[in-house]
Amino acid sequence: MPDAALLLLLQCPRCRRASLTPTGQALRCDACAAEYPLLGGIPWLFAEPARALGEWRNRLTAYLQEFAAAAGRADADLATDVLAATRERLALLGASYRDQQRLMTALLEPLTVVDTPLAHAAQQAFATAVPLSQDLHSYYANAHRDWAWGDDENARSNALVAAALGTGRARVLVLGAGAGRLAYDLHQHGDASLTVALDINPMLALLARRLFTGGDCELIEFPLAPRSLRDVAVRRTLRAPAAARPGLEVVLADAWQAPFKAQSFDAVVTPWLVDIVDLDFASICAHVNRLLAVGGRWVNFGSLAFPWRRPALRLSREELEPVLAAAGFADVSMRDESLPYMRSPASRHSRIEEVLVFGATKQRRSPREPVPPAPPQWLADERQPVPRLPPLALAADASRIQAVVLALIDGQRSIEELARIVSEQRLLPEPQARSAVRGLLERLILGAEKG
Repeated sequence: MPDAALLLLLQCPRCRRASLTPTGQALRCDACAAEYPLLGGIPWLFAEPARALGEWRNRLTAYLQEFAAAAGRADADLATDVLAATRERLALLGASYRDQQRLMTALLEPLTVVDTPLAHAAQQAFATAVPLSQDLHSYYANAHRDWAWGDDENARSNALVAAALGTGRARVLVLGAGAGRLAYDLHQHGDASLTVALDINPMLALLARRLFTGGDCELIEFPLAPRSLRDVAVRRTLRAPAAARPGLEVVLADAWQAPFKAQSFDAVVTPWLVDIVDLDFASICAHVNRLLAVGGRWVNFGSLAFPWRRPALRLSREELEPVLAAAGFADVSMRDESLPYMRSPASRHSRIEEVLVFGATKQRRSPREPVPPAPPQWLADERQPVPRLPPLALAADASRIQAVVLALIDGQRSIEELARIVSEQRLLPEPQARSAVRGLLERLILGAEKG
């Protein structure tokens, strides 16, 4: 059950107006009676808890299936005529994928699917609504950096954030805490009585909670560019330097539907977050402002690689301060720093990252109310008709064309014959049909081979 100090700050993420009360292995809203389970002891505080749980469980099924498929591919190659060194590498990979499937199954046991899981084809067809940039394997390598080999990176990151944060921050919230090392270091070396590590990813949150409490976790690192044959799969034991002191808590939730009462925190930290989420910076400022008490400090740490197509939303360093001021922040400090990033001893792939650390103090309430990202009404109310919007119409037409081509594949027809039928059905002109059909098949086959 969450610590009493955390319970005092919690607010229903659905109705956003009432406290939460423990009831057995769940938290219940005192106003709307919504219930939020505990996942491995971690509050599961999504506005639609059952739907979010179903989506992550579907992703878990796909995640575990992929380890089995990867092991199968290694075994198949092992049965061919390959070099002795290649045989050694393939054997190591196959065994490691099977071990990783077992290790992840144990770590993610609280998320285990109890119903009949979706078939693999259905998972591909019906993508879940968790943000596309987030999946169980998102930032998996960061977990090894946090808790196995990244002491230098971790220490330098903590020093930068702690300097911008200052002292006297009793209640600290880390939004997008990932595997939790920064939250842990800030709490261990700072003076906060309560530090909350919030993330959307159950794998990272479950791992963080286990390590915070003094446990360890054996996992396998699969480096992007292994230094040697033996480095293609490296078994590591992840553990914290020591069990965290009391007051370090983990919450699973959406950062922009953060389940906390207004002005709950003296500091909010957003590590590598503001430029990767599907929310513009001005809206992020309004959300952070709501969470902070007056005089509270916001520290952001990371790059500024905003993903937006709209150029106006891809802010530069010089544009941040006026946006912060408009959102009620003052006393802005900014610092650029070059840091080593993801320097695994088993990988040739690493880089020096130019990061920006900014701190800003809440001076007043933001004039803009923070509005959680919300789906259109026809998505929120599943009884309403689905409008044929341009993106859906385009996807339907593209899927129809692909379905026609794929349905024609019977093991007998050639690309030339497939292209002729596509042209006869007026899907594409004759000169373009052959290259289009070939391109579609190449993308599907090569994509499957490359994973």
